[in-house]
Amino acid sequence: MKSTKILFASLLIFISLKSIAQENSNSKLDNPLVTDRPDATEASSTVGKGVLQFETGGLYESFQTNNIKNESYTYNTMLIRYGLLDNLELRLGWDFVEGVTTVNGNKLDNVTSGLSPLLLGLKLDIAEENGAMPEIALIGHVFPVFSAGQDYRPETTGVDFRLSLSHTLNEKSSLGYNIGAQWSDDSSEAAAIYTLAYGYSISDKWGMYAEVYGDLPEDSSANHFWDAGFTYLASNDLQFDAYLGTSITDGQDLLVGMGLSYRIKPKK
Repeated sequence: MKSTKILFASLLIFISLKSIAQENSNSKLDNPLVTDRPDATEASSTVGKGVLQFETGGLYESFQTNNIKNESYTYNTMLIRYGLLDNLELRLGWDFVEGVTTVNGNKLDNVTSGLSPLLLGLKLDIAEENGAMPEIALIGHVFPVFSAGQDYRPETTGVDFRLSLSHTLNEKSSLGYNIGAQWSDDSSEAAAIYTLAYGYSISDKWGMYAEVYGDLPEDSSANHFWDAGFTYLASNDLQFDAYLGTSITDGQDLLVGMGLSYRIKPKK
């Protein structure tokens, strides 16, 4: 009889835990989607088990030094996120880039174009927000050499990882920040990376954000940037965005872009 009671109690606990997990997952899917674009700050939560989320757009960058102007057009900045578990997502990303150089107002013929290295990674939820404790997620990516077009193929595989954290400040505003490191651009030196973003809900549909971000290489000068933008929530599963920015240090005169994010929920 005692063993029967223990078995029955264990069964009740299992059912309760499963019910709670299902309730948390359902509640996440009932809320508006949370995206990793348009800012450089990655969200501190995963998409949820069985969810397929597409985040894409286009952007333009320019930088001029003396009489030489470099322009870059990035098309279809696709990031695909798929929820393997309630707290774990798979991440795939690929961009098509075109670079143009102008000297003394004359555009050169050697336009570069092609795919950037594939982004392949995972995001894992670590902790939920609890008072002063922020919501935390761990994100890691690799960028295989073979996946890039000839014009944008590095000599070594790039790697990055970061902790993504966020705080709810009040009903309308939040603070998100990332800290981590990266190895990229054919350099063996590590670079610390950081982002800090403030988000504000203007209404149920409209939101805005502003952020600073950058990297600090071991043996080179630091790079610091800022950007700001707006988001429009057409539905709980569809969001549009637009943004602009520039660098605080040398390296970027103008950044402007727009895009959208779409979530496909699993069938119940």
